[in-house]
Amino acid sequence: MLGKIEEIIDNSVTIKLDIDITKQPNLANLHVVFEDGGPKKIVAEIASVTITHMKTNIVGEIRDNVFAPGSNVKPKFSATVRLIKVEELELIFGKQSLEFGYTNLGTSNVYEGYKINVGMNEFFNKHFSIMGVSGSGKSCTVASVIQRLYLENPNPPINSSLFFFDAYGEYTSAFGGIHAKNPNVIYKSYTTNVSDPNTELLRIPPWLLDVDDLALLLDVDSPAQLPIIDKALKLVSILTGNSDSVIKRKNDIIARALQDILLSGKDSTKIRDQVVGVLTKFNTETLNLNSKIVQPGYVRTLKQCLYIDKTGKMQEMELVVEFVGGYILDEQFDIPESDLNKYYSLSDLELAMEFSLVNEGILKSDKVYDSANVLNVRLHTLATGDNRNYFSYPDYVTKDEYIESLVFDKKSLKRAQIINFNINYVDDRIAKAITKIISRMLFLKVADLNPRGSRAFHIIIEEAHRYVQNDSDVDVIGYNIFERISKEGRKYGVFLGLITQRPEELSSTCVSQCANFIILRTIHPNDLQYIKDMVPNITQEIVLQLKNLKPGNCIAFGSAFKVPTSLYINKPDPEPLSSDVDLKKVWYQAPAEPIMRNVSTMAPRLENASSVQDLMAQQMASEPTANRFIPEGIGDIRQDSQVDNTQPILQINNNLEV
Repeated sequence: MLGKIEEIIDNSVTIKLDIDITKQPNLANLHVVFEDGGPKKIVAEIASVTITHMKTNIVGEIRDNVFAPGSNVKPKFSATVRLIKVEELELIFGKQSLEFGYTNLGTSNVYEGYKINVGMNEFFNKHFSIMGVSGSGKSCTVASVIQRLYLENPNPPINSSLFFFDAYGEYTSAFGGIHAKNPNVIYKSYTTNVSDPNTELLRIPPWLLDVDDLALLLDVDSPAQLPIIDKALKLVSILTGNSDSVIKRKNDIIARALQDILLSGKDSTKIRDQVVGVLTKFNTETLNLNSKIVQPGYVRTLKQCLYIDKTGKMQEMELVVEFVGGYILDEQFDIPESDLNKYYSLSDLELAMEFSLVNEGILKSDKVYDSANVLNVRLHTLATGDNRNYFSYPDYVTKDEYIESLVFDKKSLKRAQIINFNINYVDDRIAKAITKIISRMLFLKVADLNPRGSRAFHIIIEEAHRYVQNDSDVDVIGYNIFERISKEGRKYGVFLGLITQRPEELSSTCVSQCANFIILRTIHPNDLQYIKDMVPNITQEIVLQLKNLKPGNCIAFGSAFKVPTSLYINKPDPEPLSSDVDLKKVWYQAPAEPIMRNVSTMAPRLENASSVQDLMAQQMASEPTANRFIPEGIGDIRQDSQVDNTQPILQINNNLEV
């Protein structure tokens, strides 16, 4: 017996000690049991100890050999107080043997050598978050948890699908060799490094992008721009098709746009220029600038009929309107799916986007056109810039086939359990868009399954504060995909794992829907306050502990933990590529060869130059005049083809102040 209860205030119980505390090990954070002979045993955690007193906080109760967190009953003052027994400890922290359906997270910081095993359902069938400052061990924690899940478990979950969005390309080091240790587990990786010949490039087929996806890619900031994207998506398969039915519909679309321009009432010159512009980019074999307009006694091309006379009038306006009207269909008809071109590129989509601006009559308003044309400019930048590589796909696939291809490993001809997207080589804007697009595809895939919940996808996002934010998506497309997954994903089988060093910058909705938390060292006061406000069942004592945790040590709590649990994560083997730069090595190693080679080419000139001015003179003498750099605001550099080394290179302006 440790002592007698002296005071009970709310959830806190103070005990006057009957033992010599100086002869005991450190009792802080151990658990005690209050017994009074009844069916319940109340369990409390030791919060602080003095020479004479011990303060404890009630964490739960044991009844019928089952531990339940929380307690509605306080212990009697007559209750005996003792340290918890091993068999009672197992009711709180789980058994030491790794049973089916359980996985190991780490080892207790309080009870030496005690393994913390959690139920897979209790941890992985809910959203979770891993938080901590840079260097606290987040990446190692993730790698260790996943390695133990697949390698130390006697029954690894081979039907699982874990999709990593790897912000720094760290996890190939940790998971790349997992197949060699367990042939049933497959790791597959994609990269955004177009120069990496050893890893498959991450690509998304452009024909799988819908209105919402393109809105994210093009930074749409107004719902009014969405109909233009929708129109472009409907037009692209027609404008790039070649069947007879497609050409008839294409002629109808082009003719309606031309008719709007011709009857707009604008200046004839502007009408002609717009008609020529449309037919230059959008035409068919039958409707183009060289289409023949036959009249009794003569034949002219459509372009010739656009002639404007000296008075500024288009004399053949009525004739052109009648000719164009002949291509407008009285009744619309459905084009067979087989005639539509489903395999198109970003460039094709750009063409359709540009035509959708014309087709919507936007040319009638310069102000509206300027606003809407921003989309086309952004799409052109995407279609012609470096990021086009990520939206160029070699073969036509459906959305289901694409998702299955992400999971299927060509080398082993098996499904991969760990799929890693290395998004380290693109900027945050495009990385966020790619992360959202793929996550949305995965969500919609699982949401359409029948029976519901027959498959599970885990989306684990490194540096989540960069991608899972309080974005304006809700105002533009009506929802944020991560917030939607956080609220609806569990019932379908899509789960988020958010890894972050700045929890305050995360979407508050997503954090509020996380059921399990592993929190490593956290220092920033705003983050600590945010954790305290957003994370359920966290006390001020736990918040204070978070500031002093060593790397790899954490406090875990949530639905998988009956009480907040202090533990350390065993080091993964191998570790992710997340260690800090070794300055002792970098600062003192030999310079790279290319640098030495570049310096060596400068050496002769440096040796012969007695001053900076001499060096500049040598450089000017050896370079064409057009290539010389002329400083502004200092003075005039002589432009003579032959440099006079006896004169100063810089002719100083006498008006300059020294």
